[in-house]
Amino acid sequence: MDERVTTVSDLQASSPDVRIGLSRAGVTGVEKAVRMQHGGQDALVYAEIDCFVDLDPAQKGVHMSRFPELFEEAIDELVIGEKLLVERLAEHIARHIVDRQEALRAEVKIAARYPVERLTPVTALRTQELVTLIGLATASPTGSHRAVGVEATGINACPCAQGLVRDQAAERLGEAGFEDADVERILELVPLATHNQRGRGTLYLGTNLRLDAEDLVGLIERSMSSPIYELLKRPDELFVVEHAHLTPRFVEDSVRLMIGNVLAAYSGLADDDFVLARQINFETIHNHEVLAERFGTVGELRRELETGEHSARHTELRDWLQSSA
Repeated sequence: MDERVTTVSDLQASSPDVRIGLSRAGVTGVEKAVRMQHGGQDALVYAEIDCFVDLDPAQKGVHMSRFPELFEEAIDELVIGEKLLVERLAEHIARHIVDRQEALRAEVKIAARYPVERLTPVTALRTQELVTLIGLATASPTGSHRAVGVEATGINACPCAQGLVRDQAAERLGEAGFEDADVERILELVPLATHNQRGRGTLYLGTNLRLDAEDLVGLIERSMSSPIYELLKRPDELFVVEHAHLTPRFVEDSVRLMIGNVLAAYSGLADDDFVLARQINFETIHNHEVLAERFGTVGELRRELETGEHSARHTELRDWLQSSA
């Protein structure tokens, strides 16, 4: 009896009809549970992973089904300690894929929701907030590089509307017979109304320094008018509202403060390290949102702060990652 052996050809390794390379080919939205130690106990953090590789002009495709398998192998190999370092995990996965897929370059993004415990500002009630940690990495046969990112929310009080309210209040107080000095004193003591915006700040740092994600969250929150809390008693609510209205900030203010806070907090950052700060505010009196962003190497940012002159070059995050790997 004739026995025929059928060999399945490696279609992905064959030559494409149109011989042109692809900048990115891969998978997005792969969900994985990563085990870690937190507070002395085992915990699972659910992460979403995107992964891409460069594709050579002579190669038709990549083995998409192998990516999740490679993720599992890389996660099992990496020992995760008390702090979840998603950027190191992203770098480890990127290196693993370059080795196993023989890719020219691999790019990995991991986003994980992470619980942070804090105390409310007045009553000191314990409350849990969820923040987003982001690990970015690129790898090639010659090396790899990584960046860590965090996203956190807060509240911004609009300075523009508050200025209009202040002018109107001063006029009314004057018409009511108050002296100018008394008007100024009243306006200093009483928080003035304005419209509020819930804001989302994002901060990326590309550096070899070991960073604490919770510290980065604090830098973002301090750049806004006030942090926000899931649990608030009345004294806490009063504090948050009053503090926000006494510290009005534009979306642009938040980005500049984020950059300034980072450079002040991490004086050991090298000039070729990278920073990106982004703030989006969700409007309450408009149907659109507002956004501001600044990115660049630490050297570019430091020079602009020192000279006050516009920097013609703003290095982008993906360019920084690619040039470093």
